[in-house]
Amino acid sequence: MSPILKRVVYPWLANSGYLRRRADGGSFCVITYHGVLPKGYQVSDAQQDGSLVSAENFRRQLQLLKECYHVVSPEQVRDWIVDGKDLPALAILLTCDDGLRNGLTSMAPILREEDLSCLFFVLGASLAENSRILWYEELYLLLLAAPAGSYSFDFLGVKLELGDRGQRRSAWWSLVKKLSQYDQVARARFIELSRVEFGLPDGWNAECWNNEALRERFSLLKGEDLRQLVSQGMSIGSHTLNHPILSQQTSDEAWREISESRSLLERAVGKPVWALAYPFGDPASVTTREMQMAEQAGFQCAFMNVGGGFGAQLPRFALPRVHVTVDMNLSEFEAHVSGFHRDFRSRLSGDTA
Repeated sequence: MSPILKRVVYPWLANSGYLRRRADGGSFCVITYHGVLPKGYQVSDAQQDGSLVSAENFRRQLQLLKECYHVVSPEQVRDWIVDGKDLPALAILLTCDDGLRNGLTSMAPILREEDLSCLFFVLGASLAENSRILWYEELYLLLLAAPAGSYSFDFLGVKLELGDRGQRRSAWWSLVKKLSQYDQVARARFIELSRVEFGLPDGWNAECWNNEALRERFSLLKGEDLRQLVSQGMSIGSHTLNHPILSQQTSDEAWREISESRSLLERAVGKPVWALAYPFGDPASVTTREMQMAEQAGFQCAFMNVGGGFGAQLPRFALPRVHVTVDMNLSEFEAHVSGFHRDFRSRLSGDTA
């Protein structure tokens, strides 16, 4: 984003009241977070941690939403979608993806203090007996820890050049797309084979479990954590079983990721799981196939991770969301919520659809 937009234009529009007037009359906006940076956690990679917000900014954003809009509960949204019940004008739903432990320890306390509820999209992997890390985050940490050099994995048809951080991130994203074509067992096997190939010890990532701040940042919520969130007034949705890029998968694997996650989570929390958030949630990772599967699996709606803000079209199985990032200041946040940022970018790109 242009620094002039971020530091000059958006603050001026927000202070003038234009952004709030622009949103007036809007029907529905969904905001998504990916967690709150735990206390004591030191950001070492701005891109990896870019989707988590500070506790201070999270609270300020919630207070702005309470002051200027109507933050509604997940249950109100379900009643609107399923039964056609009315929502208040300028209705906003809060969501959070990935199901990281900091959702319970760092995010939920602030939500409770502000008397707000959130729809947490979590993984079926949360129900594993042992604590786990998202496979693609574990892969990224592994690539950062690997010695510099050239590596070849013939069974995947992949050659990696690991040098500076940019090279490692590029290699990581290529692998995420490639490994999404396989099941979780194969992904875990690749990560273990890579560890051996890189010459890293068996406990190379032990700090993620031994350090409390790192554990809250990287580990997934477990079954009892999900039930605790529900007892605190939060709602649970599905983010699939393991968070692959669904469009890269076979139909059988994509269907399993979508349908089995719902049934597993419903048994775990004892409540209907009526909403799905597609992993990654951009047009390249979600096709009409996945949207049809979401409906066939019994979900009432499904969410993308892009295109949000008041004034957006609201297809039931491709609901857009505002994706909040760590570097988003308050006026920029409001520009996204109002829909101004989305429409401004659309005009710049010449897309008037």
